[in-house]
Amino acid sequence: MSIIYILWLRQLKRYSRSRARIFASLAQPLLFLFAMGFGFGPTFAKAGGGSYIQFLAPGIIAMAIMFNAVFSGVEIIWDRQFGFLKGTLVAPVPRLQIVLGRTLGGATVAMMQGAIVFLVCLLAGFRVQNLALVPVAAVFMFLIAVLFAAVGATVGSLIEDMQAFPLIMNFLIMPMFFFSSALFPMKNLNGILTALLRINPLTYGVDGLRGAFTQAFEFGAVLDFTLLAIAAAVLLAVGSYFFSKIEV
Repeated sequence: MSIIYILWLRQLKRYSRSRARIFASLAQPLLFLFAMGFGFGPTFAKAGGGSYIQFLAPGIIAMAIMFNAVFSGVEIIWDRQFGFLKGTLVAPVPRLQIVLGRTLGGATVAMMQGAIVFLVCLLAGFRVQNLALVPVAAVFMFLIAVLFAAVGATVGSLIEDMQAFPLIMNFLIMPMFFFSSALFPMKNLNGILTALLRINPLTYGVDGLRGAFTQAFEFGAVLDFTLLAIAAAVLLAVGSYFFSKIEV
């Protein structure tokens, strides 16, 4: 049995056994959805933007995926402290396969969380414009999950302090979320904000999700997919490199 499958299955078992983790990880995206969606909805509509829930929901789905994927990296630190990682690293398999198994497991769990948030968004009033494009949205959800699971694996490989991990992640991830067009449209922004959004890979993930769900692409599906896939591949390679440097 492949080590990739074993580690992927292990991640799913961890997820299924932790009901507290499931509900806790839903709290932040749902808070953003209801507090901002309904709070800023009337203002957004008066400004001519239409339904804010319709605009916001894809960004909140991306947020749920991003946070769950990136925090899967803390399990590397956990396993290092309790000895499981040592047993994995001495196995006669390439470390790239170990990283792939962990990354795919974290990405799968993150997509499951994203699917739950998507269903809640439907209950809140969000509507998919073209059901035929839902598989396209699933592709973008997967790429976002792989990208940020790789980010988590990279940071988890570099540090050993479990308490420092969430601090570093919040320092990296929160700016990426806020400067990704998840909460506000890109039109009429100043040059600095536009530049920050354009260099942020999450921007293309959010745009891909929003375009697939509401048929309102800012950059286009092909560009979104290409840049997001490249970013995911690069981060996966970086995560694999640093993971390979972990000493048993």
